[in-house]
Amino acid sequence: MGWFNRGKAPIGRNGEKKIRFPEGLWTKCRSCNATIYTKEVEKNLNVCPKCDHHFRLAAGERLNLILDKGSFTEFDRDMQSVDFLEFNDSKSYRDRIRAAVEKGNGKEAVICGEGTINGTPVQIAVFDFGFMGGSMGSVVGEKITRLIERAGERRTPALIFSSSGGARMQESIISLMQMAKTSAALARLREQGLPYISVLTDPTTGGVTASFAMLGDIIMAEPKALIGFAGPRVIEQTIRQKLPEGFQRAEYLLEHGMIDLIVPRRDMRSKLSQIVNMLYRQTPAGAGKSRRG
Repeated sequence: MGWFNRGKAPIGRNGEKKIRFPEGLWTKCRSCNATIYTKEVEKNLNVCPKCDHHFRLAAGERLNLILDKGSFTEFDRDMQSVDFLEFNDSKSYRDRIRAAVEKGNGKEAVICGEGTINGTPVQIAVFDFGFMGGSMGSVVGEKITRLIERAGERRTPALIFSSSGGARMQESIISLMQMAKTSAALARLREQGLPYISVLTDPTTGGVTASFAMLGDIIMAEPKALIGFAGPRVIEQTIRQKLPEGFQRAEYLLEHGMIDLIVPRRDMRSKLSQIVNMLYRQTPAGAGKSRRG
């Protein structure tokens, strides 16, 4: 073979040969910029071992982390949004839905179902930011509402992990209506004396923040999660002022009394187990029952 046909290793600026690694072998932390072996990050529950930055989790990963193994039953799995407005921007809404489904993140931005945490039953919803930024449209609002109503029927706590860019613009006013719809369902649940726990993960913004995400009897957050209505960049451009350090991060909200506690991912399951067990025993269905029911 001639020298002109031979493959060559990439050459760096100083003449040294660059080594090519398989795709996905390393993960770069966007907080501390450390380059970490991906398996080390995954072993650490997708938390940076250098700076404790919490990477985003897919909904399925979150469910596996929180619930007892084999206890989860999904509801409303086949519900899927419809392009009733025939909305188009750079792509049609129909194509965006199809692309999101093809990524393998389920058929919508939230997974809802029933499971147990150390034996205590809960109705649980987990958002997946990988599906159209976790945006809330008519189907997301309907699934959340059904979950809350199911908690009332089965006399169990409701638990929602939020991760969302807000209401889905492709559904216009219909998406905004979900804010009132889910909030009304929570008001009915409260009248029944049943608890709702809201867990805010990075990011929780827009209409989701302005509705059910901030209505929990207990509001928890992961460390440094971005939480707010409009993003900090939009606010700075609007008011033309520099925002305080850490503004809209979980720690800032805790300091100002807007959330109840911050829980690292490694402690989330045990903390939720403690809370839901305590609250469940105060409901008519769980009165007098032990942790294992």
